[in-house]
Amino acid sequence: MASGTALVYDDEMTSHKLLWDDPICNIEVPERLSSCYELLKHYNLVERCVPVPVREGTEDEIMLVHSSDYLDVVKSTKKMNEAELQKASANYDAVYFHPSSYRCAKLAVGATLELVDTVMSGRTRNGMALVRPPGHHSQRNAANGFCLFNNVAVAAKYAQRKYGLQRILIADWDVHHGQGIQYIFDEDPSVLYFSWHRFEHQQFWPSLSESNYDAVGQGKGKGFNINVPWNKVGMGNSDYLAVFLHVLLPIAFEFDPELVLVSAGYDSGIGDPEGKMRATPECFAHLTHFLMHLAKGKLCVVLEGGYHLRSMAESVCMTVKTLLGDPLPCLSGEMVPCLSAIESIHNVRAAHKPYWECLKYEDTIPLQYLSTRSYQMGEAETMQTGTPLVNPQEAGKINSDEAVKTERFLELHMKEILCLGPPVKTAASLAESDTHLLPPSVQIVKETNVKGLKAIVSGFDAELLKEENNLNSLLQMLAILDKIMKKEVTNGLALSSIASRSSIVALRHCSHSRLQKLLCVFIGDMDMKIDLDDGNILLINISAKQPMQPNTKYYVSLNWKEDVERNSFFPVVLGFILPVAYSYQPDLTILVIGPNRSLGKNEISLLACLLQGIAESRIFALIQDTERELFQDVAMVFTGDFTPYFGSYAPALKENMQMLKELKDQLEQKWKMLQCSGHSY
Repeated sequence: MASGTALVYDDEMTSHKLLWDDPICNIEVPERLSSCYELLKHYNLVERCVPVPVREGTEDEIMLVHSSDYLDVVKSTKKMNEAELQKASANYDAVYFHPSSYRCAKLAVGATLELVDTVMSGRTRNGMALVRPPGHHSQRNAANGFCLFNNVAVAAKYAQRKYGLQRILIADWDVHHGQGIQYIFDEDPSVLYFSWHRFEHQQFWPSLSESNYDAVGQGKGKGFNINVPWNKVGMGNSDYLAVFLHVLLPIAFEFDPELVLVSAGYDSGIGDPEGKMRATPECFAHLTHFLMHLAKGKLCVVLEGGYHLRSMAESVCMTVKTLLGDPLPCLSGEMVPCLSAIESIHNVRAAHKPYWECLKYEDTIPLQYLSTRSYQMGEAETMQTGTPLVNPQEAGKINSDEAVKTERFLELHMKEILCLGPPVKTAASLAESDTHLLPPSVQIVKETNVKGLKAIVSGFDAELLKEENNLNSLLQMLAILDKIMKKEVTNGLALSSIASRSSIVALRHCSHSRLQKLLCVFIGDMDMKIDLDDGNILLINISAKQPMQPNTKYYVSLNWKEDVERNSFFPVVLGFILPVAYSYQPDLTILVIGPNRSLGKNEISLLACLLQGIAESRIFALIQDTERELFQDVAMVFTGDFTPYFGSYAPALKENMQMLKELKDQLEQKWKMLQCSGHSY
């Protein structure tokens, strides 16, 4: 399995710059690149990455996407004087040329292709290319929106040609619609293009009808173009998370890409003067974490927009930290998507329902923008910001004041969420004869504080002390839990002959250790009684048995019938467990694999991977000793040494989907993140 994270950067790309005054283009500055690289160095992230040298993209590579006539136009700018450059720039929308632009644009293409080669060849598992000029607006015959050559589109065509790839996902989280990518792949079912973007009922640039949710692709490409239009500003972490969980990820897992490319624009982050959104830097860590579990981890992140230098640089660093496998900070803010975001999500799901199995089981219908119904032409700025339209000078002052506020906020916020990861990622308890099954990076725990841990066990369940085998496994379990709670390790796992009773001891011990919120996901037959009324514990039981008690906010029984031949569990993880888990925001996750489990290896691996996104990646797995064969799989997932393949998407059994629908209807008022896939709110 490939390991390591590539970083592609060359400061020569900062030589592309604006030579005259242009109020539209003056935000696309060389410091966009250098500020990111400097902050990466500040956080000691550059030295942890695999450096990849930059090269120029060749003319043949560029013409995989662009016409030879357009290539000649860009090439001709390298010999122009300032007046000629200004005249050439005026032929395009929001574009400027510099004598170095052609060279920089070729470097941006070449850097992106070098990243693709590095990942596809297995030299690294993933990586990021810091490039400019950006690319996703550029079209076959035209520069557009600061973009000269379409770096990511060229990379997709290149990967298809060189590596014979048949399925590529392009995820575009820039705040502007990457219409250039959409046009290039509009009829191509081998490329799934996803874009969320500020739209405001077509009032925001590029102001195209084809940026709306009903533009799903053309011809054979129908269903392979996903547009999520934001019809108001101020979208935040919960809105972005909701779109990933309820739109992108279900379709992406069904699409099953062989490579994931990200058009990573950070103008969708907090404080950006273009985006006016509110997503904080750690949000991009979580988005990256999700995408890392597609395509067996083959992920290439390529810089696009971003115009608040501090916000962009912090977000880039969070992206790279996640690619490197660092624990994820908790996602800040209440996980309640706004009404406008819910409307857009419903509309996208309805538009794509004919094309994807994962959307066919729900009664999703388009909504009529109830939250923005009074929106009128010409009222965009007034409605979305609550302030009257202002002249450019006043607007500049407002933007400057907002930039200072964002800078102050980020200074405090990053101190709160950034901390050094534990020195060891994974700890486990296992018999000496079985330790060869574990990756070498796993720390084997042999607890010596027997007396202290015995006292803990006797306080919860004195009967457990009578059986020595039970006692030893309990002591090892508590030792690992203590290491996780003390942040000496990020995660851990242990075997137990009495997983159900042991999990009660684990939960009570963590509660007594002053962890305020514990998420327990129990797979299999559960024999445990524990008080859940105070919200200190959220218990989700996945079992083929009928539940013994009714569902409540903090006790959920998923009566899931096993589907042994295929992985039909994606809708449960993405559409229910993760929305509820992120809403709950636990301090620790305990995953219990008990007897008579109704989930297979692929489904359990999926859960183990994606649950690491919450609770600062602190997760403990307790595995019934009769399920010993799963121990190695979970250990490899926890260490990050292995990105499993979860199996191809398959529709769930009808009775399973009916159960899930009823559960969502019952709990969507208690967990608002569930409202995005239902029809009532």
